[in-house]
Amino acid sequence: ITRLHEAPTYVAPNHFDMQCLRLQGKEAGPSVQMWMGMSIISPAARTELAPSPSEKLNSVAQGRVTVVGSLDGIVQRASLGPFDSCRFAPGESRQLINEGDQQTMVVLVMGNAAPVQVPGI
Repeated sequence: ITRLHEAPTYVAPNHFDMQCLRLQGKEAGPSVQMWMGMSIISPAARTELAPSPSEKLNSVAQGRVTVVGSLDGIVQRASLGPFDSCRFAPGESRQLINEGDQQTMVVLVMGNAAPVQVPGI
């Protein structure tokens, strides 16, 4: 069990004016296949639009966040509110932006390791 007020913080590259907490896995405790984090995003804060080799699942816990994804040259942008969620595919450029004036909290789930490439898939 990880209580929110006891969750360890971590520094995520290309995250600006955000507090990142580890809820499960890594510094928060053992996990075999995945880990869970929470980003506390201040107004006007954002991540860089950049790709990642790992699939990412995001769910908004509080507030609103704009998500931007770009895969194969196709850019999609959407506004998500509480309990809305999205998936970013492996290799997809992704960005989170708090365009509002209230703090936003987003839960992230991703694998412990980059995906294994399977021939033919």
